[in-house]
Amino acid sequence: MFVLNIQLIKLKTEQQIIATAVETIKIEKEAIEAFMGRVDKDFVNSVNAVFNCNGRVVLTGIGKSANIANKIVATLNSTGTPAIFMHAADAVHGDLGLVQKEDIVIVISKSGNTPEIKSLVPLINNFGNQIIAMVGDRNSYLASHSNFIIDCSIEKEACPYNLAPTTSTTVQLVAGDTLAMCLLDMRGFTSSDFARFHPGGALGKRLLLKVEDIVLAQSKPEVTPQTSIKDVIVTITSNRLGATAVVENFHLIGIITDGDIRRMLQQHDNIAALTAADVMSPNPKIIHSTALAVEGLKAMKDFSISQLIVMKDDTFYGILHMHDLMREGIIV
Repeated sequence: MFVLNIQLIKLKTEQQIIATAVETIKIEKEAIEAFMGRVDKDFVNSVNAVFNCNGRVVLTGIGKSANIANKIVATLNSTGTPAIFMHAADAVHGDLGLVQKEDIVIVISKSGNTPEIKSLVPLINNFGNQIIAMVGDRNSYLASHSNFIIDCSIEKEACPYNLAPTTSTTVQLVAGDTLAMCLLDMRGFTSSDFARFHPGGALGKRLLLKVEDIVLAQSKPEVTPQTSIKDVIVTITSNRLGATAVVENFHLIGIITDGDIRRMLQQHDNIAALTAADVMSPNPKIIHSTALAVEGLKAMKDFSISQLIVMKDDTFYGILHMHDLMREGIIV
């Protein structure tokens, strides 16, 4: 059992902590810059191999490299390249069946010489699958038995003892992101494609959710120009949208908001004779029901307002409120 000797703990000053943090960033930054210089024909060949693959991309590794492999799998899947993860240690105990004939395998390893990797690579070669080595040593077993190499070598880890995987995993992660973005560009992957893979959550909603999807179940507050101010206030209050449309002969002619009511109360001592026509704001800002909800957000920000009148064709459809966008996660 590990026991921490409290007497050996050295308290650090604020400046010392900052210095350690900055040095860590500096080491990893320099490693990424060095990797930039190795984005060459070997990298291009690796990208083309994945792009031309008729199957999936299988990523595998051991230890921290396995963690990075999982993240790269997620990035590839979300940007149009089918990928799965296979743990290198589990592969030789049955999981190798995950690898199909048309798949390409990316093996991630800092040393390229671990026992698990040296056991796995010959099996993949026997299957006839192409291997991309994302490796930190071009002279390693993995590199010499792979079809393509992405050179993730580093000078040193950020760990002061050069032990904990830090710089090496950062470069691996950058290499995976770089690969994914090159493939995204080659596939002509668009924001619409991205939305198809992210239908849930804020990202998907920003790209897919339409105004009519939000206001469809809402009430539809409207009054006529002749409606009394008392009834206007009741309509606004009961619908909890902070506004009501003013409609005459099925045509939208204005809007009355909470702000309009407050200004009316400041300007008039006796409101009994007032009607909606006396208070409304003509030519309200509108949005069409088929527009994206995020377009409604932009319009509200541009005009510094909280509501938009929603129209479907030429008919009043409802009111989109800032709170609707917040509830749907459009505003974060």
